Amino acid sequence: MSIAHRIRIKKREVRSAHFNRLVNVTLEWQRSDGRWQEQQRETVDHGDAAAILLYDPKRRTVVLLRQMRVPGFENGCDALMVEVPAGLLDGASPAECARAEAEQEVGYRTREPRFVFDAFMSPGTLTERVHGFVCEYDERDRIADGGGLEHEGEDIEVFELPFDEAMAMVADGRIRDAKTIMLLQHAALHLFATPPPTRC
Repeated sequence: MSIAHRIRIKKREVRSAHFNRLVNVTLEWQRSDGRWQEQQRETVDHGDAAAILLYDPKRRTVVLLRQMRVPGFENGCDALMVEVPAGLLDGASPAECARAEAEQEVGYRTREPRFVFDAFMSPGTLTERVHGFVCEYDERDRIADGGGLEHEGEDIEVFELPFDEAMAMVADGRIRDAKTIMLLQHAALHLFATPPPTRC
């Protein structure tokens, strides 16, 4: 249901336009009882992104990465952030971006990325939407070391692990990145729903 008729944008003021664009928005919002209320909100825009979970259904493994994240460190995360490959679209389609990030960050060629969600990551502040993908891989798809782009400050550690261990890392807090948790939860529901066979 459209809400456009309930919002009147009165003014947008750009406060900062470096890596992120910080905008102060003055608006009027028509409340549920019909009254109009003036509000001010700040929005942060750095573009939309794509993220991809690489999974091997036969070996029940996934490929993840570790990297330093300054905002996480500033908010008490004294560890490298565990994530799926991801990056800003920068004019590419979400699928093209997902493929490029998988190759740059973890060194895997992707065959057929499958779109699974389009989500606002923090809609109270960020305009960013993340397009989530999953893609099967096997050892033959490893075509480079990965590690990211040094000129962008990336210093990425690539690792493969059993899917069940990745889910344990979500449960105990070692994985705290929202897009990664969302893609792993999708995998738990749709890609690895059948438990592995027990061995006698």
